[in-house]
Order: sequence, then C-alpha cells, then structure tokens
Amino acid sequence: MSGTPDIVIIGSGIGGSSVAAGLASTGAQILILEAGDHIADLPVNRDQRAIFQRGHFRPKETWYEANGKGFNPGNYYNVGGNSKFYGAVLSRYRKEDFEVIEHQEGISPAWPFAYEILEPWYSRAERLYNVRGTLGEDPTEPYHSLGYEHPPVPDEAPIADVRARLKKRGLHPSSLPLAIDIDTWLAKAKTPWDAHPNSKDGKMDAETAALSVAMKHANVTLQTNSRVVRLETGPNGQVTKVQYVKDGQTLSVAPKIVILSAGAVQSSVLLLRSANDRFKKGLANSSDQVGRNFMNHNSSAVIGVSPTFRNTSIYQKTFAFNDFYLSDGNGGPPLGNVQLLGRVSGMVLKGSMPHVPEWVLNLVTGHAIDFYAMSEDIPNPESRVVVDGDRVILQWQRTNWEAHLALVAKLTQILKSIGFPIVLARAFDKRTPSHQCGTIRIGKDPATAPLDPFCRSFDHDNLFVVDASFLPTSAAVNPALTVASQALRVADHIASTDLRT
Repeated sequence: MSGTPDIVIIGSGIGGSSVAAGLASTGAQILILEAGDHIADLPVNRDQRAIFQRGHFRPKETWYEANGKGFNPGNYYNVGGNSKFYGAVLSRYRKEDFEVIEHQEGISPAWPFAYEILEPWYSRAERLYNVRGTLGEDPTEPYHSLGYEHPPVPDEAPIADVRARLKKRGLHPSSLPLAIDIDTWLAKAKTPWDAHPNSKDGKMDAETAALSVAMKHANVTLQTNSRVVRLETGPNGQVTKVQYVKDGQTLSVAPKIVILSAGAVQSSVLLLRSANDRFKKGLANSSDQVGRNFMNHNSSAVIGVSPTFRNTSIYQKTFAFNDFYLSDGNGGPPLGNVQLLGRVSGMVLKGSMPHVPEWVLNLVTGHAIDFYAMSEDIPNPESRVVVDGDRVILQWQRTNWEAHLALVAKLTQILKSIGFPIVLARAFDKRTPSHQCGTIRIGKDPATAPLDPFCRSFDHDNLFVVDASFLPTSAAVNPALTVASQALRVADHIASTDLRT
C-alpha cells in the first residue's frame, strides 16, 4: 500500500477480518497487519499424530502464571487467527445472555445493549460465513430475522442414533450452526475439522470467509509477518503511530483510525505495553480495566463408551442441546451448553494419554461418543492479563466451576441412561484457549469499561478494539459469531461517523 492508510487493523482473526469485510466497500485505504503467515496446504494439516501428539502447530512461546510457572498457550498466530483451527460452530448468544443472569456463584452482568440491537448483524454474519443450520429445534434459540441459507450438516448414522436416543429421553438435540462445506472438507481427507487447520479446505474461517471478501477490494492490503509491538499517542490523546517488526526491522505507520484485533490476551498486552508518560497504566486504561475480567469457558470433554455401540463416523460434530442452558432443569441456576466434539480417534486421544498404546485407545474410541460440556465463566476483575517486561502473565481465576461440575454430572447421568455405561470426563485447562474473552470490555460508563458500545476507546477516539476482548460476558456458547456480528456493526458505525465526508 502506497502512502498513509486511513485504517490499520491489527490482526486477521474473526474480529479483524470481519471488520475489514464490513469496511472494504467504503473505499478507505485499509492495511491489515498480521503477526503470522498463511497456513500452507501441506499433508501435516490432516496428520493427527503431528497435530495432537507432537504439537506441530502450537506456538513456540511461554506465558506465565502468577507464581512464575510457565506454560505453552494454545493460541495461534497466522492469517485467520485461531479460527483456522476452530470447530466452525457459529451460534448466536441467547437473548437472555444480553441480560443479567444469576448463576450459582455470582452475577453475569447485562450488556450495554439488548440482543435485538445486534440481531440484524447476526443475520449478516451468518451469510458472510455461509453458515449451515436450521431453526425450530432448540427452545432457547433467539429470534432470527432471517433463516439459514444452507441446510444443516447431516448426521452420520451413529450420530443420528444418539440424537434419537436423546430425543426419546425428552431432550432437545438441535443441529449445530456450522461454517463448513462438508463435501469439500472430506474430499481432501476423511478427518473431522475441529482442531484441524484449514487451508481453503471447506471450513469458513476468518480468512476463507470474511478476509476473502475484503481482499476483493483494491483498497485493502494484507501484510503478513508484521508483529505490532507498540502504539504511540499524540497531544490530543489519539493514537498517532503503529509500530511493528517485520523481517527484523522496526517500522511504523501513521493511520487515521486503529482497529486492534489481536485477541483477548495479546490486545491487552499491546495496550499495557504502550504505556507512556501521559497514559501511565497503558492505553485505553483510565478505568484500570484493561487486562481484567479475563474469561475462558469452563469446559470438559465427556466421552460415553458402550461395547454395543459402534462409532463409524468421521466428523461427528453436528448437534448440541441446551436443555440446561437457562436453568439446571429443575428451576435452579443455569449450567451450560452441551455439544458434540469433533470425532476423537486413538491418535487424538494419545496426545493427552501418551502412555497408553494407540491400539487400546482406538479400541475405546471405536465404541465411544464424544461430547463437549461448556459453562459460563463470570467476569472477575482479579482474573487478568498482566505484563512484566517481556513476560505475559495470565492470572486466570475460574468462576462458576461448581455449576460446570453439575453439568458434567448431568451429562454423565444422561449418557448412562441412553446406553453408555462407561463415562470418562476430563477438564480443559489454560493451555487450551476455550474462547478467551473479556479483557477490554464494552460498557456505557468510562469509569468501569475501556470501550463504548461500538468498541471505541473512551480514552482515544480513533482507537477501536474489535475481537473477543470486548465481550462483557462469556455466555456459554461459542463466541465467534457474536464477535463477527459486532465487528460488522462497528464497521457500519465507523463508515457512518469517522469516514463520512
């Protein structure tokens, strides 16, 4: 891109690529700075031993706990961000998720606007990402002004059998809204897509859906291997310079508008590291809330095993049920969402059970059905991201864990009642980024939130943060569609205010 761009977008994940797609038609000169590169189309992309046992795609970096203990985070740096590996579930938050919800261990606060405000952009995002789905199966599903353009991904025979068993049990299994062209995906290799990288294989991720739309416009430029390290401000408080490192050189660019979309951890890290004499606690941080309220879904893999059940499915991940989403089923507090995992093979399972022979794990998984139980993590200002020099410190304090254990117990009981006498459960820890969010939240009061309801910084009127950082609550469904929808809404706001001539 020649000259000075009007807009710099930092990061090409769901937030950055979706806001780029929304702004591309304005004619503004847009530069997207991505720390990583494209994922190449290589055989290793479908090699489950490489992915799950050898950690081929995991980043070569270390974050730290408050006690100084290091760990390898499961965050990815590439064009498309974490969405290159996501399960392609694009669910809407429920209407109730935008309101105050009382949980077993505390209050999930209301958003600064209602579900109805975001609803039109939910429909737009579903079309941008070519979501497959159907309405009318899930009693918790909120109002849709538009239906899905594509029918749901079909159940394979063993999965249809389990869905029928759950329905007979009185539950409401419903087809997952999925951003996947299943025929294209399976044509490359017979694997699930969940946690497998996508290189234009049929998964509609940030790169293949939103970014591809943005890049059709000549005014949009993507620059890879460009890691942003600092934002500088001018006398009026606006962000005046974006500093980044490319090929060992420190470079800078001076856009009119900066949109930060580096992810819930790295966006906070960048703002905190950009502290200066005027903004001593970091940028966008007069509220002292940047990095705080970190949330990561409470989640567990729950596997039901039966010697009489034969799971011959390839991808498996086609339905969920939300019967315990709004309450525990008996009028008590909410428990959460249950959805199928991508098909777990012996090669996948050995990554977390390295001492068990793979043939034994194949025997077990051949008779198993794999679920993902997910519960809301409530915002807590002491759950936070902190920087200490070059170190990223993640002080995650789980909340609502007892409700999650109750959900796992409920799911265990259900699986046993429908013919799976052996049930194994394992919680995911901080090494798995289970929908990290909340560290730079939106709100109406600059004393308690860094961003306004359009993701604009209260402290710097030309700075927006458009990724999962802005989420004021985690809810208990996959957040990608909500991030994409708000990104499109923010793009429309910028086009009608900041870019209006």
